[in-house]
Amino acid sequence: MSKNIEGKVVVITGASSGLGEATARLLSAQGASVVLGARRVDRIQSLADELTRSGGKALAIPTDVTDSDQVKRLVDAAVQTYGRIDVMINNAGLMPHSPLERLKIDDWNRTIDVNIKGVLYGIAAALPHMKQQKAGQIINVSSVAGHKVRPTSAVYAATKTAVLVISEGLRQEVKPYNIRTTVISPGAVATELPNSITEPDIAENVRKGYEIAIPAESFAQAVAFAMSQPEEVDVNEILFRPTRQEI
Repeated sequence: MSKNIEGKVVVITGASSGLGEATARLLSAQGASVVLGARRVDRIQSLADELTRSGGKALAIPTDVTDSDQVKRLVDAAVQTYGRIDVMINNAGLMPHSPLERLKIDDWNRTIDVNIKGVLYGIAAALPHMKQQKAGQIINVSSVAGHKVRPTSAVYAATKTAVLVISEGLRQEVKPYNIRTTVISPGAVATELPNSITEPDIAENVRKGYEIAIPAESFAQAVAFAMSQPEEVDVNEILFRPTRQEI
Protein backbone atom coordinates (compact mmCIF):
# COMPACT_ATOMS: atom_id res chain seq x y z
CA MET A 1 0.00 0.00 0.00
CA SER A 2 1.13 3.56 -0.67
CA LYS A 3 1.04 6.29 1.90
CA ASN A 4 -1.69 8.88 1.28
CA ILE A 5 -3.40 6.70 -1.35
CA GLU A 6 -4.73 3.82 0.74
CA GLY A 7 -8.36 4.42 1.72
CA LYS A 8 -8.91 7.38 -0.60
CA VAL A 9 -12.02 7.54 -2.77
CA VAL A 10 -11.05 8.33 -6.36
CA VAL A 11 -13.42 9.12 -9.23
CA ILE A 12 -12.02 8.60 -12.73
CA THR A 13 -13.66 9.60 -16.01
CA GLY A 14 -12.62 7.92 -19.22
CA ALA A 15 -11.94 4.80 -17.16
CA SER A 16 -12.81 2.19 -19.78
CA SER A 17 -9.33 2.08 -21.36
CA GLY A 18 -5.93 3.72 -21.60
CA LEU A 19 -4.91 6.24 -18.97
CA GLY A 20 -8.07 5.86 -16.90
CA GLU A 21 -7.97 2.07 -16.81
CA ALA A 22 -4.27 1.96 -15.94
CA THR A 23 -4.77 4.52 -13.19
CA ALA A 24 -7.70 2.61 -11.73
CA ARG A 25 -5.63 -0.57 -11.61
CA LEU A 26 -2.65 1.08 -9.93
CA LEU A 27 -4.62 3.07 -7.37
CA SER A 28 -6.80 0.08 -6.50
CA ALA A 29 -3.67 -2.01 -5.96
CA GLN A 30 -2.46 0.70 -3.58
CA GLY A 31 -5.63 0.60 -1.53
CA ALA A 32 -7.86 3.30 -3.02
CA SER A 33 -11.57 2.88 -3.66
CA VAL A 34 -12.12 3.67 -7.34
CA VAL A 35 -15.31 4.89 -9.00
CA LEU A 36 -15.17 4.37 -12.74
CA GLY A 37 -17.05 6.52 -15.24
CA ALA A 38 -17.23 5.96 -19.01
CA ARG A 39 -19.73 5.40 -21.79
CA ARG A 40 -18.65 1.80 -22.44
CA VAL A 41 -20.53 0.22 -19.58
CA ASP A 42 -19.35 -3.33 -20.25
CA ARG A 43 -15.69 -2.26 -20.06
CA ILE A 44 -15.93 -0.39 -16.76
CA GLN A 45 -18.16 -3.05 -15.19
CA SER A 46 -15.68 -5.75 -16.19
CA LEU A 47 -12.84 -3.70 -14.71
CA ALA A 48 -14.76 -3.02 -11.50
CA ASP A 49 -15.54 -6.73 -11.14
CA GLU A 50 -11.88 -7.64 -11.68
CA LEU A 51 -10.65 -5.15 -9.10
CA THR A 52 -13.25 -6.31 -6.59
CA ARG A 53 -12.26 -9.96 -7.07
CA SER A 54 -8.68 -8.90 -6.34
CA GLY A 55 -9.76 -7.51 -2.99
CA GLY A 56 -10.29 -3.90 -3.99
CA LYS A 57 -13.29 -1.60 -3.82
CA ALA A 58 -14.61 -0.47 -7.20
CA LEU A 59 -17.84 0.91 -8.59
CA ALA A 60 -18.83 1.36 -12.26
CA ILE A 61 -21.20 4.16 -13.25
CA PRO A 62 -22.17 4.76 -16.91
CA THR A 63 -21.09 8.33 -17.68
CA ASP A 64 -21.02 10.59 -20.71
CA VAL A 65 -18.91 13.57 -19.65
CA THR A 66 -20.67 15.86 -22.14
CA ASP A 67 -23.77 15.59 -19.90
CA SER A 68 -23.31 17.52 -16.66
CA ASP A 69 -26.12 15.59 -14.94
CA GLN A 70 -24.38 12.29 -15.66
CA VAL A 71 -21.08 13.56 -14.27
CA LYS A 72 -22.85 14.79 -11.15
CA ARG A 73 -24.51 11.39 -10.79
CA LEU A 74 -21.07 9.73 -11.02
CA VAL A 75 -19.61 11.84 -8.23
CA ASP A 76 -22.73 11.62 -6.09
CA ALA A 77 -22.63 7.83 -6.40
CA ALA A 78 -19.08 7.84 -5.05
CA VAL A 79 -20.12 9.95 -2.05
CA GLN A 80 -23.25 7.90 -1.38
CA THR A 81 -21.33 4.61 -1.58
CA TYR A 82 -18.08 5.50 0.15
CA GLY A 83 -19.00 8.59 2.18
CA ARG A 84 -16.73 11.13 0.47
CA ILE A 85 -14.67 11.95 -2.61
CA ASP A 86 -10.96 12.53 -2.14
CA VAL A 87 -9.73 12.76 -5.73
CA MET A 88 -11.47 13.67 -9.00
CA ILE A 89 -9.53 12.68 -12.13
CA ASN A 90 -10.94 14.42 -15.21
CA ASN A 91 -9.38 12.14 -17.79
CA ALA A 92 -11.91 11.59 -20.59
CA GLY A 93 -10.66 13.01 -23.88
CA LEU A 94 -10.75 12.97 -27.67
CA MET A 95 -8.04 13.77 -30.22
CA PRO A 96 -9.59 14.02 -33.72
CA HIS A 97 -6.73 15.87 -35.45
CA SER A 98 -7.39 17.44 -38.85
CA PRO A 99 -6.27 20.51 -40.80
CA LEU A 100 -8.57 23.43 -40.13
CA GLU A 101 -9.20 23.83 -43.86
CA ARG A 102 -11.07 20.52 -43.91
CA LEU A 103 -13.76 22.15 -41.77
CA LYS A 104 -14.45 19.15 -39.53
CA ILE A 105 -16.89 21.15 -37.46
CA ASP A 106 -18.56 18.13 -35.85
CA ASP A 107 -15.13 16.93 -34.69
CA TRP A 108 -14.36 20.38 -33.32
CA ASN A 109 -17.59 20.44 -31.34
CA ARG A 110 -17.07 16.94 -29.92
CA THR A 111 -13.53 17.80 -28.91
CA ILE A 112 -14.63 20.96 -27.12
CA ASP A 113 -17.55 19.18 -25.45
CA VAL A 114 -15.42 16.33 -24.09
CA ASN A 115 -12.04 17.98 -23.48
CA ILE A 116 -13.20 21.30 -22.02
CA LYS A 117 -16.80 20.96 -20.90
CA GLY A 118 -16.15 17.46 -19.56
CA VAL A 119 -13.41 18.84 -17.31
CA LEU A 120 -15.60 21.72 -16.16
CA TYR A 121 -18.49 19.35 -15.41
CA GLY A 122 -16.13 17.17 -13.37
CA ILE A 123 -15.01 20.18 -11.37
CA ALA A 124 -18.63 21.29 -10.90
CA ALA A 125 -19.61 17.85 -9.61
CA ALA A 126 -16.70 17.38 -7.21
CA LEU A 127 -16.09 20.87 -5.89
CA PRO A 128 -19.17 21.23 -3.63
CA HIS A 129 -18.30 17.99 -1.81
CA MET A 130 -14.64 18.93 -1.44
CA LYS A 131 -15.51 22.40 -0.17
CA GLN A 132 -17.73 20.85 2.48
CA GLN A 133 -15.00 18.37 3.44
CA LYS A 134 -12.32 21.10 3.40
CA ALA A 135 -10.15 18.56 1.59
CA GLY A 136 -9.66 16.91 -1.77
CA GLN A 137 -7.64 16.90 -4.97
CA ILE A 138 -8.72 17.58 -8.53
CA ILE A 139 -6.49 16.12 -11.25
CA ASN A 140 -7.08 17.35 -14.80
CA VAL A 141 -5.52 15.79 -17.88
CA SER A 142 -3.98 18.14 -20.43
CA SER A 143 -1.33 17.13 -22.97
CA VAL A 144 2.05 18.09 -24.40
CA ALA A 145 -0.23 19.56 -27.09
CA GLY A 146 -1.36 22.09 -24.50
CA HIS A 147 2.22 23.39 -24.47
CA LYS A 148 3.14 22.97 -28.15
CA VAL A 149 0.75 23.22 -31.11
CA ARG A 150 1.50 21.36 -34.34
CA PRO A 151 -0.18 21.31 -37.77
CA THR A 152 -3.54 19.45 -37.70
CA SER A 153 -3.75 19.72 -33.90
CA ALA A 154 -5.05 23.30 -33.55
CA VAL A 155 -8.44 22.52 -32.01
CA TYR A 156 -7.15 19.69 -29.82
CA ALA A 157 -4.22 21.80 -28.65
CA ALA A 158 -6.60 24.66 -27.90
CA THR A 159 -8.74 22.43 -25.68
CA LYS A 160 -5.70 21.13 -23.83
CA THR A 161 -4.38 24.67 -23.37
CA ALA A 162 -7.78 25.51 -21.92
CA VAL A 163 -7.38 22.68 -19.40
CA LEU A 164 -4.08 24.22 -18.27
CA VAL A 165 -5.72 27.63 -17.83
CA ILE A 166 -8.78 26.22 -16.05
CA SER A 167 -6.53 24.23 -13.72
CA GLU A 168 -4.47 27.28 -12.78
CA GLY A 169 -7.58 29.34 -12.15
CA LEU A 170 -8.98 26.55 -10.00
CA ARG A 171 -5.72 26.28 -8.07
CA GLN A 172 -5.93 29.93 -7.07
CA GLU A 173 -9.60 29.81 -6.15
CA VAL A 174 -9.68 26.74 -3.90
CA LYS A 175 -7.00 27.78 -1.41
CA PRO A 176 -9.58 28.56 1.32
CA TYR A 177 -10.86 24.97 1.15
CA ASN A 178 -7.56 23.09 1.44
CA ILE A 179 -8.09 21.51 -2.01
CA ARG A 180 -5.10 20.45 -4.07
CA THR A 181 -5.00 20.74 -7.87
CA THR A 182 -2.84 18.94 -10.39
CA VAL A 183 -2.73 19.10 -14.18
CA ILE A 184 -0.88 16.31 -15.97
CA SER A 185 0.34 16.74 -19.56
CA PRO A 186 1.38 13.45 -21.19
CA GLY A 187 3.21 13.09 -24.47
CA ALA A 188 2.81 10.00 -26.65
CA VAL A 189 1.28 7.34 -24.43
CA ALA A 190 -0.06 4.05 -25.77
CA THR A 191 -3.85 4.46 -25.59
CA GLU A 192 -6.86 4.38 -27.91
CA LEU A 193 -6.70 8.17 -28.33
CA PRO A 194 -5.39 8.09 -31.92
CA ASN A 195 -8.46 6.00 -32.84
CA SER A 196 -10.61 9.13 -32.44
CA ILE A 197 -8.98 10.68 -35.53
CA THR A 198 -11.51 10.58 -38.36
CA GLU A 199 -9.18 11.56 -41.24
CA PRO A 200 -7.33 8.43 -42.48
CA ASP A 201 -4.19 10.22 -43.69
CA ILE A 202 -3.82 12.17 -40.46
CA ALA A 203 -4.50 9.07 -38.41
CA GLU A 204 -1.72 7.21 -40.22
CA ASN A 205 0.76 10.02 -39.53
CA VAL A 206 -0.17 10.12 -35.85
CA ARG A 207 0.14 6.34 -35.51
CA LYS A 208 3.64 6.54 -36.94
CA GLY A 209 4.47 9.19 -34.34
CA TYR A 210 3.08 6.92 -31.65
CA GLU A 211 5.54 4.14 -32.44
CA ILE A 212 7.64 5.53 -29.56
CA ALA A 213 4.64 5.69 -27.19
CA ILE A 214 5.21 4.64 -23.60
CA PRO A 215 2.77 2.52 -21.54
CA ALA A 216 -0.33 4.03 -19.95
CA GLU A 217 1.10 2.96 -16.59
CA SER A 218 3.52 5.90 -16.89
CA PHE A 219 0.56 8.23 -16.51
CA ALA A 220 -0.79 6.21 -13.60
CA GLN A 221 2.55 6.57 -11.84
CA ALA A 222 2.37 10.35 -12.30
CA VAL A 223 -1.08 10.38 -10.70
CA ALA A 224 0.15 8.26 -7.81
CA PHE A 225 3.11 10.60 -7.30
CA ALA A 226 0.87 13.67 -7.08
CA MET A 227 -1.60 11.94 -4.78
CA SER A 228 0.97 10.43 -2.44
CA GLN A 229 2.58 13.70 -1.38
CA PRO A 230 1.87 14.98 2.14
CA GLU A 231 -1.36 16.96 2.32
CA GLU A 232 0.56 20.22 2.64
CA VAL A 233 2.36 19.56 -0.67
CA ASP A 234 0.45 20.55 -3.79
CA VAL A 235 2.00 19.20 -7.01
CA ASN A 236 0.40 21.55 -9.50
CA GLU A 237 1.76 20.42 -12.86
CA ILE A 238 3.45 17.35 -14.35
CA LEU A 239 4.68 17.33 -17.97
CA PHE A 240 6.20 14.12 -19.32
CA ARG A 241 7.07 12.51 -22.65
CA PRO A 242 8.74 9.41 -24.01
CA THR A 243 12.48 9.93 -23.77
CA ARG A 244 12.67 9.76 -27.58
CA GLN A 245 9.86 12.26 -28.26
CA GLU A 246 11.25 15.46 -29.78
CA ILE A 247 8.19 17.75 -29.66
